[in-house]
Amino acid sequence: MMPSLFIAHGAPLLAIENNEYTQFLNQLGTAMPRPKAVVLFSAHWESPVQMVSDVEEFDTIYDFGGFPEALYRIKYPAKGNQNITEEIKDAFSKNGIPFEVDSKRGLDHGAWVVLRMLYPDANIPVISMSVNQHLKPEQHYQIGKSLSALREQDILIIGSGGTVHNLRAVKWVMDGKGTEQWAEGFDQWIEQHMKSWDTESLFNYESLAPNAAIAVPPYGKEHFIPLFYAMGAADDAKKARLIHRSYRYGNLSHSVWQFG
Repeated sequence: MMPSLFIAHGAPLLAIENNEYTQFLNQLGTAMPRPKAVVLFSAHWESPVQMVSDVEEFDTIYDFGGFPEALYRIKYPAKGNQNITEEIKDAFSKNGIPFEVDSKRGLDHGAWVVLRMLYPDANIPVISMSVNQHLKPEQHYQIGKSLSALREQDILIIGSGGTVHNLRAVKWVMDGKGTEQWAEGFDQWIEQHMKSWDTESLFNYESLAPNAAIAVPPYGKEHFIPLFYAMGAADDAKKARLIHRSYRYGNLSHSVWQFG
């Protein structure tokens, strides 16, 4: 049974850096069984209705500005898989989840930065999925849960975002110089309730978790919620394992969770 993953995609610079986190992701791609395909929910594709890609070959989207030219030369021409798209559509229909199909959108950096480190040859089919920060956490979870059967077919489900991802709070001068306690405190609370699969508390993280308002600001929930899509996809197993955590810029969290 393929696990599902939540992977922090950090800042776009990760795509051209060589550090503790990029090395971990490179190794993770080779350590796991090779998936038949990847279904990826990206924080950088927001939509009021669940979107499902049906793309023959993806363009590479550079949804950022002011970075080194090397970033804009990167291509990740992954192909789609129409049969798996159809399976996702069927699963959503059976579970009463509204959706639409997109046949044009490329892969944003929330998708290709992660995928390129896991599978640099772009030779595994990808189905790109949107997120909707205006849904409740339990609704994100249910969307992921509706796709759990895909894991039995060796399809890897990934939520790409970040548990602590507040660009107004990052301290660029602190890179490599320690981590702020409020960020660690929030992540530790998440870890405690993830490991016990305490969905009731997790769904109410905004009122229960310490420092939630700064870790997941009201204007930036889109990076946190991919955690629930990935978690829901392993509802049949209800097992969570933190396999990496590090920080950049004082509080930007690089957490990787494995479910199932």
